[in-house]
Amino acid sequence: MAVRITILGCSGSVVGADSPASGYLLTAPDTPPLVIDFGGGVLGALQRHVDPNEVNILLSHLHADHCLDLPGLFVWRRYHPTPATSRGFMHGPSDTWTRLAGASAPQGGELDDFTDLFEVKPWVDGEAVEIGALTVTPRLVSHPTESYGMRFTDPSGATLVFSGDTGVCESVIDLARGADVFLCEASWTHAPDRPPHVHLSGTEAGRVAKQAGVGELLLPHIPPWPPREEIIAEAKAEFDGPVRAVVCDEVIDIHPS
Repeated sequence: MAVRITILGCSGSVVGADSPASGYLLTAPDTPPLVIDFGGGVLGALQRHVDPNEVNILLSHLHADHCLDLPGLFVWRRYHPTPATSRGFMHGPSDTWTRLAGASAPQGGELDDFTDLFEVKPWVDGEAVEIGALTVTPRLVSHPTESYGMRFTDPSGATLVFSGDTGVCESVIDLARGADVFLCEASWTHAPDRPPHVHLSGTEAGRVAKQAGVGELLLPHIPPWPPREEIIAEAKAEFDGPVRAVVCDEVIDIHPS
């Protein structure tokens, strides 16, 4: 069995008509199930694939479209007729506990201490963590809030890289270097007036993939409004390897090149 990623949601910035916001189920031999980001609608999609009581969480950043189905997961793990029997773990930015405790609180100004459900572990830029059989390396990328890309490597050398939300920066290129599969956001078409340090265009995603020498470029985080096909075409014009946009419920196996 290979490292496998299941697309729970891939709609950029908001929930789409045919996809939740960002969320990706990662499974691998001898490794607990991991969900990378947990945006709106992801909890519902997750139920089609695995018991929500069994998953652990890896957060790239704390914008709403990447984390705000988590209060629902907290309810599930506490109040389901068969509630979670053990604590999971959650890796994320330095303010993960504070931000999510506020979002899950029953009253304004209160905090829901969800450490009964998850042990919260802040990422350290460039410091790899071992999760089951996987090595996970987070890197700070270029976004208005503390935001991380992640590199996943299994014992065979198969490598998946997730860009997180980012503008063009050296760290995302370094992170993706030689990856078998690069799951790289592309949120808009290329234009000189786009704000820097927020998102990648299709053109920029293709250029990053080319500079990093990845095997395959997969595009998530495309918003549910036009021009989707132009974003994909831009990436294909810059990167001569396989390029496509991912879709909800798609399953992708990661194999070493």
